Amino acid sequence: MHSHHSTLRERIVEHVFVGEALRTLWRRGITDVEVLRSEFDAHGYDLVMGRGPVVRHIQFKTGIRSKPAPVSVGRALADKPSGCVIWICVTLDLDLGPFWWFGGAPGEPLPDLSGFASPKRIGRREGGDRPLRVNHSKVPAKHFRRIDTMDAMLETLFGPLPHDAAPVVVDDAGAEA
Repeated sequence: MHSHHSTLRERIVEHVFVGEALRTLWRRGITDVEVLRSEFDAHGYDLVMGRGPVVRHIQFKTGIRSKPAPVSVGRALADKPSGCVIWICVTLDLDLGPFWWFGGAPGEPLPDLSGFASPKRIGRREGGDRPLRVNHSKVPAKHFRRIDTMDAMLETLFGPLPHDAAPVVVDDAGAEA
């Protein structure tokens, strides 16, 4: 099912990631986060998340392995101010974690991709050859860092976050309760 419905799986994982991220932030009293979805992956990212001055263009990858194989990263992601790749390990039931991280510190660009080779295209041409994806870099798994929890993932994305603030509760009339 995972290979036959990989696009559906990736959409589910993306939605669950966003939901878990927002719920984790909510529990920490953080509500000033923006989430923007890309209509299509032409510029190397799937999702944009922002908090304060930190704006992350995120490329998601998923797999059922315990760690990533070499990952094809769109070079256009390096043009974004703080691009990153999050490889999400999923169980057969689509439980998330651990996460694998490739990116810079908050506000920093993606690490340089120029030293990585271009991967081959998945599909073959009529003659049977598989041309290179010249606008992508094949990043080996050793360049990804394991992150075990959503809290740690969010601090990797945005930097240190408050731990014990409670969300503001507003009553039906719009007044803080």
